[in-house]
Amino acid sequence: MKAGFIGLIAAFIIAGLAPHYATAEQARILRVGAVSLRPFGKANISDAFLKRMAELGYVQGQNFDFKFVHAQSRIDYEAAYRDLVASGVDVLAAGGPEIALKAAAAAAGKVVPIVMIAADYDPLELGYVASLAEPGGNITGVFFRQVALTEKRLELLREVLPQAAGLTVFWDRNSADQWARAESAATALGIPVHGVEFRERPYNYDAAFAQVPAAYRGGLMVLASQLFSLPARQTLIDFSARRRLPTMYYVRFYPDASGLISYGVSFTKLFRRAADFVDKIGRGASPSTLPVEQPTQYEMVVNLKTAAALGLEIPEAILLRADEIIE
Repeated sequence: MKAGFIGLIAAFIIAGLAPHYATAEQARILRVGAVSLRPFGKANISDAFLKRMAELGYVQGQNFDFKFVHAQSRIDYEAAYRDLVASGVDVLAAGGPEIALKAAAAAAGKVVPIVMIAADYDPLELGYVASLAEPGGNITGVFFRQVALTEKRLELLREVLPQAAGLTVFWDRNSADQWARAESAATALGIPVHGVEFRERPYNYDAAFAQVPAAYRGGLMVLASQLFSLPARQTLIDFSARRRLPTMYYVRFYPDASGLISYGVSFTKLFRRAADFVDKIGRGASPSTLPVEQPTQYEMVVNLKTAAALGLEIPEAILLRADEIIE
């Protein structure tokens, strides 16, 4: 009798507390902040990242609050991240150039976890993480270095343009290490290349190309730099079309917008993977023990419509290896 009475009392207590537990669970909101030079809707993180978060069960306004800041210039990054930290975010997402991670780290200190999507810089070499296997601090995520893909892009462009006497390479301060690799790779591959360095912004492609010797105008490779992408990616694509210049790009955004061909990492996959990191941290994992990841697969995209406009026949060997063909 006594046991039954105690059980009855316990049941009443649990029943009374249940709504409070449910309310507490429902009230748990994962707050994530991000900053980008691209406006919301055009930034990678506002598409692939949010789609993946939704797949993981996060609903904006219910258990998820995504705070996005559109930085007007590179110098706005740190102030934007400081505002996000002051607003009480649980995790910062830092995608793109090193300045994004540098600003996020300065704003977060050692307190707020940071998930990086490091494009073309090495967070280990620069001291942001202690090791890839065990980052050791409050920063983890994904990273890749464009320099490692430079030789492959040059090789593919040569395969597309076997008759070209020489090729032009566009580079700037952000891609100087890629240009160094391109020069050495060109020598090894027997491909004459002429580098064009851009310093003054906005970049004037027509004026620069006018100085390129005729022997190197058989094709163009654009090295990876945000300054070739922001703010006018289409300007570069239009230049190549106007000059009837077969061009190798470093990311699929270009052939998607009528560029000829690209070979590189899938930003969509990188930002989706970043969402997985955010989810793990939101569930209690420490960024100090979440290994930093590097992509192991790359994608080649070919725009056949652009090839036809250039009067160019893409070799079958390239088409068979392409991950996507735009017709």
